[in-house]
Amino acid sequence: MTTQIPTTNPYAYPHDASLSPSTTALLIIDMQRDFLSPGGYLSSQNYSLTRFQSLIPRLVSLLSTFRRASFPIYHTREGHAPHLSTASPRELHRSAINGAPIGSQGPLGKLLVRGERGHDIISELQPLPREPVIDKPGRGAFTHTELEASLRARGVRNLVVCGVTADACVSSTVREASDRGFDVLVVEDGVESVSEELKWWSLESVRVEGGLFGVTGTCREVAEAVESWVNVEKR
Repeated sequence: MTTQIPTTNPYAYPHDASLSPSTTALLIIDMQRDFLSPGGYLSSQNYSLTRFQSLIPRLVSLLSTFRRASFPIYHTREGHAPHLSTASPRELHRSAINGAPIGSQGPLGKLLVRGERGHDIISELQPLPREPVIDKPGRGAFTHTELEASLRARGVRNLVVCGVTADACVSSTVREASDRGFDVLVVEDGVESVSEELKWWSLESVRVEGGLFGVTGTCREVAEAVESWVNVEKR
């Protein structure tokens, strides 16, 4: 049995109708306290977190569906080693002039530093022991990580991507995945940015030229397709 989502834009996903627990993984990008909680990296730059609050219950529901259907699930976290050797001088400079220096002390610990409270994934989306957590030093989840090797070892060739932010870590990861031959679906109402304009253009950039980097679809469309796999072995 394989499945395809016929309503995704601009083509039915996956292109080869191969959606199944053996070929398709959910990739949840950077749902960390540093990006979603007061006192974290984003709020330290005076960004409002209001836009992100409605995202959390949608991803909780989507994650639950993927778990019940026994699809592979991966989580990512952006952050640096405590000695900051994984942060380039340019990145340290950029974050400092933007008002939230990486490694500086905040209410949730040192900003974007591994092991600090802010670096951890929010409680609502905590990974299960069998769900890999990919720690990445930059925006893209494939650069300087074991993500590609892990996906290849499991036979995954389709990725359903959600999380934050649409214009930064989600976008970078989607482009990296596309260049590596993965068929990518970005969940339209499963990503968010600090502004509606940034989010819209990020989604549009995925869909251009017949799906240059992949397709987009809604939480409902994805959940309905994945739901068909719940208890499939018992049928």
